[in-house]
Amino acid sequence: MGFSAVQRIVGFLIAASSLMMLPPVLVSFWYRDGTSELFMASAAILLAAGLLIWYPVRKVRRELRIRHGFLIVVSAWLAWVLVGALPFVLLTTPELSYVDAVFESMSGLTTTGATIVTNIDALPRAVLYYRQQLQWLGGMGIIVLAVALLPMLRVGGMQLYRAETPGPMKDAKLTPRITETAKALWLIYFGITVTCVFAYWLAGMNLFDAVGHAFSTVAIGGFSTHNSSLAFWDNPTIESVAIVFMAIAGINFALHFSAWRRASAQPYFQDPELKVYAILLLVFAVLVSFALYVTGAYDTLSSSFRYGIFQVVSAMTTTGFTTAPFYAWTGFLPVLLICIAFIGGCAGSTAGGMKVIRVILLFRQSIREVRRLIHPHAILPVKVGGQRTSDTIISAVWGFFFLYIAAFAIMTILLTATGLDAETAYSTVGACITNLGPALGDAGPNYAALNDPAKVILSIAMLLGRLEIYTLLVLLTPAFWRD
Repeated sequence: MGFSAVQRIVGFLIAASSLMMLPPVLVSFWYRDGTSELFMASAAILLAAGLLIWYPVRKVRRELRIRHGFLIVVSAWLAWVLVGALPFVLLTTPELSYVDAVFESMSGLTTTGATIVTNIDALPRAVLYYRQQLQWLGGMGIIVLAVALLPMLRVGGMQLYRAETPGPMKDAKLTPRITETAKALWLIYFGITVTCVFAYWLAGMNLFDAVGHAFSTVAIGGFSTHNSSLAFWDNPTIESVAIVFMAIAGINFALHFSAWRRASAQPYFQDPELKVYAILLLVFAVLVSFALYVTGAYDTLSSSFRYGIFQVVSAMTTTGFTTAPFYAWTGFLPVLLICIAFIGGCAGSTAGGMKVIRVILLFRQSIREVRRLIHPHAILPVKVGGQRTSDTIISAVWGFFFLYIAAFAIMTILLTATGLDAETAYSTVGACITNLGPALGDAGPNYAALNDPAKVILSIAMLLGRLEIYTLLVLLTPAFWRD
C-alpha cells in the first residue's frame, strides 16, 4: 500500500500546521490578551510531532496512486482537526473538554460553523481570530493548499486534488499543471477575501471584525466574533455585504478564475449550474420573505425581505450567519431553511450540501425515467448546458445521493438513541452533514447542551459532508486495502 509515502506527507502537513499558530500569537501580543504562550506551546508541540512522523520516511520517493490520494486526504483532515483542537484544549477560560475542543476544531476546518461556546464575546481576541482562521484555511481545503506545496516533497498531486475537490466532475483542470491549478484557486480565494475585508470595514466594522468575518464569509463558515452573529451590528449595509460575498463564495471558483483570466463576465452567463443556483436563491428568498410577512413575524414587508433574503442566502450557501433567531420562527420556515441547505452551492465552491449540479442531474434523470415509461425504446440523454452527461456520472450522482440520505438517516437514529429529541436530532445532523451550522431544538442557540456521544457523531457528520461521503466511506471498503 505504501504507507510510508502517506506518513511522509501527513508528517510534513502536521509540522507545517505549526505556522498557523503564529498569526494568533501576533494578535495576542497586539491586544495583550495573555494567550500568546498558549499558541506558542501549541506551535512547538505540532512542529515536534510533525518532524517525528516525517523524519523516519523523509527519503521516501513514490508516485501517488488513487488510493494514496484518498488515504492522505482523510488522514490529513483528521490530523489537522486534532492538532487544530490543541489551543482549545490548552485554553483555561473557558475550559473545554477534549470532545468539545475537537468538535469546535472540526466545525471550523470543515466550515460548518456549529459552536459549543456559549459566550463568544468573552473569548480572548487571539482565540476569536484563531476560530475564524480555521474556517478560512478549511474553506478551499487543506489538501488543495498541500497540492501547491507537494513539489517540495517531489510527489504528484493530481490524485490528492481529485480526492479533495468537491463535485461530480473532477477531471477538468483550469491550468495544464495541477500545482498551478491549486495556486490559481488560492489566488482567487485570497483576492475575494481581501475585497470582502475592505467591504466590511467600509460598511462599519472595525478592522478585527472585518478580517474575522471576511474569513468566515468567503469560506462559507459562519463563525462570528459575537454571540449574536451579524445581528450584533443591526446594520443593513453590513448584511448586504455578507449577502453579496456569501453568494459569490457559493459559485464555482473555476468560473471566478475564468472570468478573471478572460477579463469578462461571459463565463458566468454561460454556466448552467450558476443559472439554476441564482434562480433557486431568488425563488426561496421571495417565498420566505412573503411567508415572514404573512405570518406576522415582522410588521413591514421591507423588514421581512431584509431578514428573509439574508437567511435564505446564508442557509443555501451553508454559511450559517444569522441576523435573527430563525429557529424560533413560526410555521414551516425553520424546517425549510434546513432543507435548502441540502441543495447547497455550486460544485467547486466553498459551500456544503449536495451541490446544485447534483440536484440538476438528479432532477433530469428522474424526468428521463418518467419519460421512459411512456417511450420505453427512446434514446433520452441527460444534458446539462447542451452537453450530454455520461451514464458514469449519473450513476455516481445516484450513488452519492443514496449514501447521503442513508448517512443522514442512520446518524439521526443514533442521535435519538443518545437521548436527543427528534427535532434536535434531525436538524443537527442536517446542519452538520450539509456544513450549515445552525440547527433547531436544543441546538438552536448553540451545541453546548448536547451530550458527548452526540457531539462525536456530529463531528463525523461534518467530516462526511466536507469530504462528500465517498472520500471517507471508500476507506471502509475491504477492496481499498487489498493490493
